[in-house]
Amino acid sequence: MTLRGFKTLCLALLLCVSTAVSNNASAHRFHFGMTDISYNERTGSTEIVHTYTAHDIDALLLNLYQRQFDLSDPEDQDVLRQYVERQFWLAAPDGKRLPPKWIGMTVDANSVVIYQEIENTPLARAATIRQGVLIDFLPEQVNTVNLGAGGTVRSLTFTRQVLEQPAQ
Repeated sequence: MTLRGFKTLCLALLLCVSTAVSNNASAHRFHFGMTDISYNERTGSTEIVHTYTAHDIDALLLNLYQRQFDLSDPEDQDVLRQYVERQFWLAAPDGKRLPPKWIGMTVDANSVVIYQEIENTPLARAATIRQGVLIDFLPEQVNTVNLGAGGTVRSLTFTRQVLEQPAQ
């Protein structure tokens, strides 16, 4: 192989690698969150489970606070808790918010799962749902809320244009 042939081969390999890296970096094109809300008859509480892409949560916190967060640290979890409580809520028919209790969260390389509950409150008491988590940061974010009540599940979709919807 000549020097010119070797350089051409190296350039071709470099282009292939850079294209693969570029495609991999842009592979995360869909920004979505999933929230499951259901009534637990045994405890009498409404349970809420949010699931978000870990990369999106990391980017949000970095953008808001200009530092890296370790979501295994209780103080860093508290920052995320405060954000979630500003962006997600359920309200009673009189407009008063139903206060969720923060149960905790789990984090892995792919997802952040957040657990909340509204103690001694059936889901039927919620008249309005607001789900704006990540929507303020990622304009294309879509959040789906699955409402499980009485053996049926109803899904609501939240976007930048629709942040609040009736719960019933």
